[in-house]
Amino acid sequence: MPLKVGDIITFERTFTGRDVELFIEISGDEGIHHITPDEKGRLVIQGLLTATLPTKIGGDNNVLARTMNFEFLRPVFTGDTIICKVTIEKYEKQDNNRISILASFVCTNQNEKQVLKGNFAGVIV
Repeated sequence: MPLKVGDIITFERTFTGRDVELFIEISGDEGIHHITPDEKGRLVIQGLLTATLPTKIGGDNNVLARTMNFEFLRPVFTGDTIICKVTIEKYEKQDNNRISILASFVCTNQNEKQVLKGNFAGVIV
């Protein structure tokens, strides 16, 4: 079913210590806050690992991103469940028979606090 303006797509994920370890292996982002637990035994999730939520939704819909804007609002910790809501702002056929897309997103934690927001634009492949 094709997307349309106003559609809201939601994806939820709970981050684990293993997620942080794997992201360290891939990205090399091993800041002390990603490898040393806080007083509650939690690690801080890498910002770009958190940003995989809206990119997963884009990937599920075959979006080839041209721009992505992220505003990181507060830290995400291991054990946090993040809900990402992507809203389709623009979805239209171009002259080259591709579909251009613009979407905004907001990610909130289990306490309903915003942790990440932004937008992405691109084409559907």
